[in-house]
Amino acid sequence: MIAKTQQGILNSTVAQVNNEKITRGQLEDSWQMKSLISQIKQQYGNNYTSNDQAIQALKQQKQTILDQMVTETLFLQKGKELKLIPSDSELQSEVTKQYDSAKSQYKTDAEWKTALSQNGFTEQSLKDEIKREITLNKVSDYITKNVKVTDKQIQDYYNANQTQFTTQPNKIHLAHILVKTEDEAKQVKARIDKGEDFAKVAKEVSTDTGSKDNGGDLGDVEEANSGLDPTFLKAGMALKPGEVSQPVQTQFGWHVIKCITKTEYPVKKLDEVKSDIQNNLLNTAKQSEVQKTTDTWKKAAKIKQYPNNIE
Repeated sequence: MIAKTQQGILNSTVAQVNNEKITRGQLEDSWQMKSLISQIKQQYGNNYTSNDQAIQALKQQKQTILDQMVTETLFLQKGKELKLIPSDSELQSEVTKQYDSAKSQYKTDAEWKTALSQNGFTEQSLKDEIKREITLNKVSDYITKNVKVTDKQIQDYYNANQTQFTTQPNKIHLAHILVKTEDEAKQVKARIDKGEDFAKVAKEVSTDTGSKDNGGDLGDVEEANSGLDPTFLKAGMALKPGEVSQPVQTQFGWHVIKCITKTEYPVKKLDEVKSDIQNNLLNTAKQSEVQKTTDTWKKAAKIKQYPNNIE
């Protein structure tokens, strides 16, 4: 009978990491869950529990939050095992520093408390979370202490990604004709090669309803931030102004692409962007090392989840 009471439900185990349990109550009381519920209410209203979409979104996100809690619990256990936990005085000093810094961003105490509530925190739970984050960061720093980025890696990245480092974003003005099959695309290319107007053919046969009435014109796009299919953009960037491509296949079908104009800017020197490249590569390498170590630790740990107790 006790398992059916509210307290019994909250005390039920939703996951176990080695000898440490995570209860339904800890999951429900986490700032992530409170923040999620706040977002769900804003999107679906207070009656979200009767909305199928809201219920499904909540279920998926709740599982994601539990997975995160499992990983963090394992990290905290490793922090103790590896003696990475700062002393109480060090923790308290850093918690106070970070808490006061966050609070100073708000003009009044009322604004601060409103912001806390909107993000699923109380003053104490925020301090607890800061303390938790400090310890988790200590573990991450331990994992990544030997990660380095070489000058060769920086040079190679710079050479392979020149368009990211132009003085202004390169722009290209493209038009295209989209059809279903390669044979249709070859027929389109043959018509244009014989002298037919590209825009006229686009209006007749293109299946791209968003551009066909404009003769397939896609307008100017930035090379590094185009939103276009990568294969399509690569083929378009290879063209000279006025040139028409051979048929190009993407996830949307077969394209014949025309380059109308192209504006390219000088590439910055390596010394100007070296620091940014180094930081980006270092962050990526650290994330990869943390994920690899996390996977190894999880395989060695005794981890079990209890899906029936989550809902």
